[in-house]
This record gives sequence, C-alpha cells and structure tokens, in this order.
Amino acid sequence: MATEEHHRSSSLPPYPQMIMEALDALNPTEGANKSTISKFMETKYGEMPCGHSDLLSHHLNMMKDSGELLFIKNSYLKPGPGAPLKRGRGRPPKPREPLPPGTIPAPPRPRGRPRKDPNAPPAPKKSKPPSSPPSISSTGRPRGRPRKVNAQPLQNGVEA
Repeated sequence: MATEEHHRSSSLPPYPQMIMEALDALNPTEGANKSTISKFMETKYGEMPCGHSDLLSHHLNMMKDSGELLFIKNSYLKPGPGAPLKRGRGRPPKPREPLPPGTIPAPPRPRGRPRKDPNAPPAPKKSKPPSSPPSISSTGRPRGRPRKVNAQPLQNGVEA
C-alpha cells in the first residue's frame, strides 16, 4: 500500500509545472487563487500527496518571490511581456556614468574612521582657559534657573 502511494506521488510532475498548467487552463488574464489551482490539480491528477496544501503554498510563495508569478488581488498571474520588473527593497542605486576608455577607477575608500599614523608626532595638548564667574547679562541677572533659597524650617505650624 505504501509503495503504491509512493509510486503514485512520484508519477506527478513537479509542483511548479502543475501550477503553470493550472494557470494556463483556468483564466490566464485574471489569474486564479490558491483554492482554484488546488481543485484543478486534484481533478487533473487525482489524489494528491499528504500535505498538498502546504506544498502548494510553499511553491506558490517561492514562484512569487522569484518573479515567475505575480500576486495581485488575491490571485496568481503569469507575468506578461509588459509586466513591471520586480524591484528589490529600499532605494534603487544611482545610475553610473561610464568612465572614458583608458581611465583606471580609483579603489573605493575604506569604511570607518581612518587609522592613526604611528610615525606622526604627538599632538600638543590643548589648555583650557581659566573659568570665570558667570557673566551678568544686561538685565543684571545670571543665566539659567534661579537657585533655591533655603527657607527656615517650620516651627509649630507657623512660618518664622
């Protein structure tokens, strides 16, 4: 019994081929959803192997990611000749201008901060100017929030 099941599943064509046949036979202009593709495959090839829905989902996602199929409005389509190319994520790179013939391109700069030269003389130490008391502005008040004034502690609920 197990050998008969194994033999029957091995006689099936690969999933991508069955998916393409289903899309051709169903509605090539509007595409087909996953359940329609699955029903077509079951009617054409008879009993499908265990885990058929998982295998079908996996192959549909792989074909969608590789650009073999388009997924629009919950249906899978074959890309036509005028279909837009699949773009990657992020900002596209700037177009490069061709170099004139005979020009050697410069090597790319390394990433990060450049290393210190071990033979360079040490840099002189910077001296800090002496700090002065805060300057008083034209209003006569110092900058910033005023300092807290220590109030006398309360004695018997009456301020002193």
